[in-house]
Amino acid sequence: MDAEGGIVGADGRGDAAVDAFVSHRNLLFTVAYEMLGSAADAEDVLQETWLRWADADLATVRDQRAYLVRIATRLSLNRLRAVGRRRESYVGSWLPEPLLTAPDVADDVELAESVSMAMLLVLETLTPTERAVFVLREVFDTGYDEIAEAVDKSSAAVRQIAHRARAHVAARRPRGMVSPADTRRALTAFRLAVETGDVQGLLDVLAPDVVLLGDGGGIKQAVLRPVVGADKVARLLCSTHARVATMSLHPAQVNGHPALVLRLDGELDTVLALRIDGGLISGVYAVRNPEKLSHMGSEAVLRR
Repeated sequence: MDAEGGIVGADGRGDAAVDAFVSHRNLLFTVAYEMLGSAADAEDVLQETWLRWADADLATVRDQRAYLVRIATRLSLNRLRAVGRRRESYVGSWLPEPLLTAPDVADDVELAESVSMAMLLVLETLTPTERAVFVLREVFDTGYDEIAEAVDKSSAAVRQIAHRARAHVAARRPRGMVSPADTRRALTAFRLAVETGDVQGLLDVLAPDVVLLGDGGGIKQAVLRPVVGADKVARLLCSTHARVATMSLHPAQVNGHPALVLRLDGELDTVLALRIDGGLISGVYAVRNPEKLSHMGSEAVLRR
């Protein structure tokens, strides 16, 4: 595969391999992204998956989709364990890499929830194996035997891991579904208050225990620790507005949900994703690290 995800170097024998890989590429990217929370790492996993797939004897592969998912899962697990160690020394809070997504992602409610910033942060609290099992079972409805092959565990062990991971996620996921209309109302109120520096307007839409996380990656200035509480978050956001006269906020579909893109002097500076519980904003995730904003230029295609 080349840097843009195209497949190179395929011979005549490889035509069938190319066709199969291309038909499942978006699925494999989605699996890897949900495992890793990073589009850049997911693309690397895709390239490694292709190299292994290109060397496979297709005559022995009974289920191409399952085989490819198994490769991508194993590679994602290896990478997740490696990047987990790097994240321990990350400057400030680590946030998932935001993706500009097409409207059809939001139409698939389960897929949209699974790739939301809030859910990806919940998945970060699982062990690598728990995360793989949860993603494959709950998001992609993969059978236990299939998952067992991918994570190198027995089916019985996978069932136990799935139960444990499900309970862990359930205790931390957003409380209840939020309608698109409620989400738009909260986002519109939040945007207007930030643009005008309206502290009270923010207090009206922020949950009392709201948490703001910033990710500058040590490259851009960002809060190094979580900011907790409506008053602190509102005043921080309004002070930012007061200092930056050239700031503009634009709505965008990010990770399957409405979000805001902040530009300074017309240049992309920050992606603001929100977590909404009970009609109020309970999480504000500000991604400023420029290395994580490279996929905001075009829509990512996610598939189950």
